[in-house]
Amino acid sequence: MLRVFAIGDVVGNCGVDFIRAVLPAYRRTAGVDFCVINGENAADGNGLTPERCEELFVSGADVITTGNHAFRRRELYDFLDENEFVLRPANFPECSPGKGYCIVDKGKFKVGVLNLLGTLFMEPNDNPFSAAEKALKALADCSVILLDFHAEATSEKRAMGFFLDGKASAVFGTHTHVQTADEQVLPEGTGYITDLGMTGAIQSVLGVKTDIVVERFCTHLPNRFDFADGDPCLCGCLFDINEKTGRCQRAERVCIT
Repeated sequence: MLRVFAIGDVVGNCGVDFIRAVLPAYRRTAGVDFCVINGENAADGNGLTPERCEELFVSGADVITTGNHAFRRRELYDFLDENEFVLRPANFPECSPGKGYCIVDKGKFKVGVLNLLGTLFMEPNDNPFSAAEKALKALADCSVILLDFHAEATSEKRAMGFFLDGKASAVFGTHTHVQTADEQVLPEGTGYITDLGMTGAIQSVLGVKTDIVVERFCTHLPNRFDFADGDPCLCGCLFDINEKTGRCQRAERVCIT
């Protein structure tokens, strides 16, 4: 049995520092074999940098996924081309830096990781369902296939889960920063959760200082989003997957404070 730990959007210094503090020990105690982290908000001020990627890898990430902020930092562009284990959504234009999926060879098994971006209430990109079908062909040799679906709408995420039921080992949503309580194994053996949640400051609005967001909603005037500090949490989901069949046996929501 392969134990996969998927971690929701890491936000700013608070989130990265907490990952560094707790993830190495948690991987050992929970028996985690493979870890995927969404890091697209890890850099201070938004986006992701090569330095932040290295911190997440050292802390225990096997693969880092992103989303709509994948290209926020130009210094990441070359790094996306150079490091195959940092992904941008596969349904971005093919001319974009980086790749949308990768294969990690762990010796006894191969893990395919796919990153896709939703289109409902998001910027227009290629159809994620068509992109998923195309990527699955490239990942056909992998015994375990994981999808980080970075999307706004719960309906689109749920639909993707059932679309890939029996084809992917686990489908987990990111982007909304609020952990959902619907972790489950779908009928054909795919582990699923609509959103992993956020890794960052608890007393915040999606990781941002509360007064800034409240002011934005009250005035409708633009302002700079600064990430919050304070007591942190790490949100994610554990998936126990049969490495021979690729079927998920169990999904468990995790929130570490």
